[in-house]
Amino acid sequence: MKRRRFLRESMAGAVAVLAAANTRGVLASRANSHARGEILPPMPDSFELDEITIYQLQAGLTSGRFTAQSLTKKYLQRIDEVDKRGPAINSVIELNPDALAIATASDQERKAGRVRGPLHGIPILIKDNIETADRMMTTAGSLALVGSRPTQDAFIVKRLREAGAVIIGKTNLSEWANFRSSHSSSGWSGRGGQTHNPYSLDRNPCGSSSGSGAATAANLCAASIGTETDGSIVCPSSANGLVGIKPTLRLVSRSGIIPIAHSQDTAGPMARTVTDAVILLEALMGYDAGDPITGNRRRWDSTLAGNGLKDSATLTLHALEARGLRGARIGVVRKSFGFNDAVDKIMEQSIAVIKSLGAVIVDPANIPTAGKFDDTELEVLLYEFKADLNRYLAALGPSAPVHSLKDIIDFNERNRDREMLYFGQDLFIKAQAKGPLTDKAYLKALAKNHRLSRAQGIDKVMDQHRLDALVAPTGGPSWTTDWANGDHFTGGYSTASAVAGYPHITVPAGYALSMPVGISFFGRAHSDARLIMFAYAFEQATNVRRPPRFLSSVH
Repeated sequence: MKRRRFLRESMAGAVAVLAAANTRGVLASRANSHARGEILPPMPDSFELDEITIYQLQAGLTSGRFTAQSLTKKYLQRIDEVDKRGPAINSVIELNPDALAIATASDQERKAGRVRGPLHGIPILIKDNIETADRMMTTAGSLALVGSRPTQDAFIVKRLREAGAVIIGKTNLSEWANFRSSHSSSGWSGRGGQTHNPYSLDRNPCGSSSGSGAATAANLCAASIGTETDGSIVCPSSANGLVGIKPTLRLVSRSGIIPIAHSQDTAGPMARTVTDAVILLEALMGYDAGDPITGNRRRWDSTLAGNGLKDSATLTLHALEARGLRGARIGVVRKSFGFNDAVDKIMEQSIAVIKSLGAVIVDPANIPTAGKFDDTELEVLLYEFKADLNRYLAALGPSAPVHSLKDIIDFNERNRDREMLYFGQDLFIKAQAKGPLTDKAYLKALAKNHRLSRAQGIDKVMDQHRLDALVAPTGGPSWTTDWANGDHFTGGYSTASAVAGYPHITVPAGYALSMPVGISFFGRAHSDARLIMFAYAFEQATNVRRPPRFLSSVH
């Protein structure tokens, strides 16, 4: 459905109805929990904005039921009740002291007749590796960057502000976007501590966009922004019952984001519905002369033309069509199955739904090179991390707390009692030992990765079977957080799309032991709009997401 149809269907009365229905559903679900061996902590008070969508919020703003200021106050209060007290999921690392002033200015614009679009006056959270030129810090969760306040917004932050979004704070993350240690606990940072999964507080939110995932799932914001190098949007989205979109590399600018690796890094939306995610993606996309990958106007125009579009504003919302899977050829990446019986059952049910919506299922449709570039992926990330992070830190100027990867390594050693309580920095040390990006070892590994993930990988299986998209389980039910041993990731899909720089969308598919499980839709470069169409059709047919109950544990 098009933008106008959504706007017509959004009515202020739906806000109260939705909130009441969600509250009844959660209470009924909790009433049955003891029989399943679930441990229930005191439940937070009901929240008027639980599960509310961006269009419903916008309808409330239009009718006068809400103001941007009232929404911002409600979300800030909910963060205090749920994130800092109560269940204390610890997903927000810093609040924006100017949030209410920004919201007030938004309301004044609305009164003057200027509404910038669907995000005007909508409170969102962003990950703490995305620069903001305000009174908030940008630290990637590291104590080494405490006090770092960039002099300009990241390009995507500029886009969000231009769209009228109210950035109410920054989310905790796996420190340095989970690229410090190979034995880390996702969701932990030296500055922010450990983020907890709101579905079961003893379980992990997955990383590195862990705070964005947990906060959005817990209804602490309308939606959020995460970043991904390999799995860091889609895994926390799956583990927290969200829609997460990792767009094709080049659609979203990377400038002003603390990097891991320029060949794979991208930002993307995390939201409770496909519609909300694409509204956010639409705001993020754009031509940025400051980012080499988007810094060619012809290339940007070519990307849009490849999707049959004239401008970026139609790349996403035009794809929202409930019948979008009819006639599509969908391949099942069967080799990504088999790591969890409950997940397999959910995936089989999901595939049956996709087939019932008119898609042709091709099963199996395995990526022939899967697993053959894992070692070279790490090699590339180590090289690029050193080069990209040193470049980023140098651009912060002489007043920055640290100026190089070596400075951070030394800082961590001096502050072991605060920064290395649970795991070390072996990835930092390996990256520091790498040479420049002109090294033959780096260039050879990068070429191999692109060849195996693209022409001989995703493209090959899609050509062979004439596919429109591939599907796989995004991940399993989240593991219990374990600081002694690190993460216990059991299986799922993200790597081929991440290494190729290709789009990947995860959508809630079901629950295993009360924990969310997502299904991934992915495909060729620049197939973002098509994948959105498939994801939306699946979501509308299943509608499985339910809000978290803040369990202490599940057995």
